[in-house]
Amino acid sequence: MRLSWLSQITVIVDKRVILRPPEDPEDIYREAVTKAVVHCVERWPRIEFFLDKRYTKRSLRLELERVIREGVAGLPQEVVLIRQEDSRNRKELQAVDHVAWAIFQKYEAGNDHFYNILKDKIVMEEVIRHHLW
Repeated sequence: MRLSWLSQITVIVDKRVILRPPEDPEDIYREAVTKAVVHCVERWPRIEFFLDKRYTKRSLRLELERVIREGVAGLPQEVVLIRQEDSRNRKELQAVDHVAWAIFQKYEAGNDHFYNILKDKIVMEEVIRHHLW
């Protein structure tokens, strides 16, 4: 199944409420990505993800994928493929960066102009508010 950008799952971490951050700050990113993947797999059990190749170290890429796979382990998925690629080589990842920027502007800068352009395309939006990690 190929999803267009017209179907969007959004997970936001409200870092302002974190009183005690995790020992490894990357745990925040891993949890947010995992939650987004879980929401997607619940809707589309046969799916391929292209994630920005955030990490240069292979061990960190594998850890991200391990956490994601643990997150979807209990779901009745058919196929979940995860690819981590450089966004400079994938136009769709560049487009997603713009969408993420628009959402960031809403939550961090209070500017919802660009968010309002795409809000009707968001099928699910979750804000994570962990006080203690």
